[in-house]
Amino acid sequence: MSAIELNARPSTNFADKLDQTQGLLRRAAKEFSPLTQASSLGAEDVVITHLINSLQLRIPIFVLETGALHHETLALLERTLAHSQADVHVYRPEPTNLLRFIRNEGQTAIFKTVEQRKACCQIRKMEPLSRALRGQRAWITGLRKEQSLARSDVPLIDTSEETQTPDSSAHSPSRGLVKFNPLANWTWGDVWHYIAIHKVDYNPLHDAFYPSIGCSPCTRAISQGEDLRAGRWWWEEETAKECGLHVKES
Repeated sequence: MSAIELNARPSTNFADKLDQTQGLLRRAAKEFSPLTQASSLGAEDVVITHLINSLQLRIPIFVLETGALHHETLALLERTLAHSQADVHVYRPEPTNLLRFIRNEGQTAIFKTVEQRKACCQIRKMEPLSRALRGQRAWITGLRKEQSLARSDVPLIDTSEETQTPDSSAHSPSRGLVKFNPLANWTWGDVWHYIAIHKVDYNPLHDAFYPSIGCSPCTRAISQGEDLRAGRWWWEEETAKECGLHVKES
């Protein structure tokens, strides 16, 4: 059974949610330029990219190609680059830093301690993210309240880190930016309903029970009844399951 067949069940107020999302994206493009969409090429992000293209908004998209993505994700990236009307930019880790980490810690270091896993995320995701967000006023993500307990209070517009410019390694790369979460109120069923009715291209790993897709070593399929993000860093405690891209600083 495909992810569409399994999940495409919209909320009764889906049309209102869609209108809200489209209005938010139009507002973001009009009032917060320059801004960009962060895409992991997951289900939520391909929906947002499709909306950006269908609304003909001048919002570029960026993808963090970590060097450890599934081949299915890389294939979708190629198709996105080929077909998106909006510009798509790809950011990769600095080769010197990545090779030094692998040489000193090994390719299985992420399974040893949370600190080593986060060090890997820092090299593969956080540093490239800082380059992707440099010079931006705002960014757009696919965060939804339903994704996990840690994201249950995700707002449509997050201004909590709009206090500093994102140019210091001592702070989150997103510090100083407004974050738009246009799908914050959508359910998983809403996401797949949109994909179904608009025939949006998506990662086939979703059909293999991967609702949340990250780097290949850090992602597994989930079983029925598990949390949507249970397949991410499954060997760690629930409270540690973020790479840093969407963690608020205290």
